[in-house]
Amino acid sequence: MLYLNTSDIEKVGKNWKETIDVIEHAVHSLHKEDYAQPIKPYLRYHDMANRIIAMPAFVGGDTYMAGIKWIASFPKNLQEGIQRAHSITILNEARTGKPVSTINTALVSGIRTASVSGLLLKHYEQVRPLQNVTVGIIGFGPIGRLHLQMVTAMLGEKIAKVVLYDIAGIQQEHIPAEIKEKTVIAQTWEEAYCEADVFITCTVSPHGFIDKQPKRHSLLLNVSLRDFTPKILDYTRSIIVDDWTEVCRENTDIEIMHLERGLQKEDTKSITDIVCLDQMKEFPQDEPIMFNPMGMAIFDIAIAAYYYKQALSQGIGTHLQD
Repeated sequence: MLYLNTSDIEKVGKNWKETIDVIEHAVHSLHKEDYAQPIKPYLRYHDMANRIIAMPAFVGGDTYMAGIKWIASFPKNLQEGIQRAHSITILNEARTGKPVSTINTALVSGIRTASVSGLLLKHYEQVRPLQNVTVGIIGFGPIGRLHLQMVTAMLGEKIAKVVLYDIAGIQQEHIPAEIKEKTVIAQTWEEAYCEADVFITCTVSPHGFIDKQPKRHSLLLNVSLRDFTPKILDYTRSIIVDDWTEVCRENTDIEIMHLERGLQKEDTKSITDIVCLDQMKEFPQDEPIMFNPMGMAIFDIAIAAYYYKQALSQGIGTHLQD
């Protein structure tokens, strides 16, 4: 078994084009029903804000790997100077079930999250080409930082300005050097939101607070899932989810829209609709487009398998014996 930790993943590095391609291939496996993915259970005890989530899956196609991600999210850890999320992923050879790798780091999970966002950004830009882009990000913890790295790599010189906001302040040493001169530190979330062409939520907010109109034609990547109020439906009905059954629960913005405004599955498009059936272009041109990803286990297994194979080929990691 190959054991990989954070430093091993950092040695492999981040190639956003490749990791986004990995997610795209996994979406095609999803579309072809060449996958298995039970609804993920949430383990809660004592403080109900905390959860540990089990995410098992099999992905076919080029990935052809099974496994499970076991991820703990404890928001109050941040107050104690401890990272919020801790994650371990186990990969099993699909044909035999033999465990082949243990990946003990939340970094690979974060790369998955940003790569899924990158895939939606890629397909958005195919329909609505971007120039002189203002990127707004609220929440600049590990997920926010990875998203900034991803959009910087994807959009490059197309970015005119990046506006960052975090209620706890911005650690500027985490801003990539190549984008630093274009980066503005906001004092309110509205500054990062109202003029953004691409807006990304990466907070740990327990409930929605964004109630203002977004910029027309913008892409809203609602990564943290609990930042918008149902009022967003006054401004757009162009809603994408990764999986309705997964996302319409656990007090997400989608569940609140469902309960308070009657949003139904048929009112949304899925990630397979966008990637495999080219339905991004069916949205009204003047409306913002909002993506709400609960996080799918097939994507975690696909990205973990990618890093496992890269580490094997590069001689990175620690081999464990029976």
